[in-house]
Amino acid sequence: MPAQQPAVSVIMPVLDEEHYLRESVRHILEQEYAGEMEVVIALGPSTDRTDEIAAELVAEDPRVHTVPNPTGRTPAALNAAIKASRHPIVVRVDGHGMLSPDYIATAVRLLEETGAQNVGGIMHAEGQNAWEEAVAAAMTSKIGVGNAPFHTGGRAGPAETVYLGVFRREALEQQGGYNEEFIRAQDWELNFRIREAGGLIWFSPELRVQYRPRRSVKALAKQYKDYGRWRHVVARYHSGSINLRYLAPPTLVCALAAGVVVGATLSPLGFVLPAGYLAGIAVGSVPAGKGLSLKARAQIPLALATMHLSWGFGFLTSPRALANRLIASRRPAVRTGAPQVRDAPQV
Repeated sequence: MPAQQPAVSVIMPVLDEEHYLRESVRHILEQEYAGEMEVVIALGPSTDRTDEIAAELVAEDPRVHTVPNPTGRTPAALNAAIKASRHPIVVRVDGHGMLSPDYIATAVRLLEETGAQNVGGIMHAEGQNAWEEAVAAAMTSKIGVGNAPFHTGGRAGPAETVYLGVFRREALEQQGGYNEEFIRAQDWELNFRIREAGGLIWFSPELRVQYRPRRSVKALAKQYKDYGRWRHVVARYHSGSINLRYLAPPTLVCALAAGVVVGATLSPLGFVLPAGYLAGIAVGSVPAGKGLSLKARAQIPLALATMHLSWGFGFLTSPRALANRLIASRRPAVRTGAPQVRDAPQV
């Protein structure tokens, strides 16, 4: 590795992250990286001890800074942190993500080797109790998330989008940062504009981020409902972005609902569909739970069902008006000319 590496800015949008913020920042500050580094934490209106912990981190290490994000929205936080940062490489990290020790060094090398504008890798879910371990097993199994490379791994190569991302600053500035209308899926939308402008997005399994799953069934259900809701927005925003993997959960929800209705009103045979689904996730959870405790393995079917059904329900109930609003806010990709830096809109 060269003695002098480019300076990097790590940006973190945080909201109610008291459980993991300190650990996440520690994984950043202990990176095996020779270049200069700063960490910019964008603080949303948390209701826990997140702000207090962030203030402690600032006092403990001069590389850590904070900026306010009064909206609490992720894309606004990211734009505020980008604006407050100063280095040519911008690394996005979430408050519940733990970087592997060589993450930044590997990402900088990949940017140089591939010429990409953004590189990213695997969202490696790891739990700290039985429920989180069950969710992590579901999130890293094909029965849980299909063949999504950033969950289950895959070959390095060009990608539509990547998890989190390590960007060249000029790419972010050229595109004007994140579209703040995208409360979710803002990564996909930004990467879409970068690709539309001729830039390369690169996935590599060399890049791994430990991810802490949601701590309850309710929180997991909300997370996956939002995923489904915004995936449908993306499908309407860009008609060529949908595929069979994304249609599986809403199809499942419709089939299960139809089976229950038929079983309850016409024939008990209708219950074959929901019974078959329950049997399928029970069987599928066996290899997913290999090596886990009995308590964790027993909860994998619940985690799978929560993910599948919440995602499908969110997709089916996603309002067209939301997509129409975002389509109206569409930003054209910027191909040439001076970088454009936009201030966050007033909310």
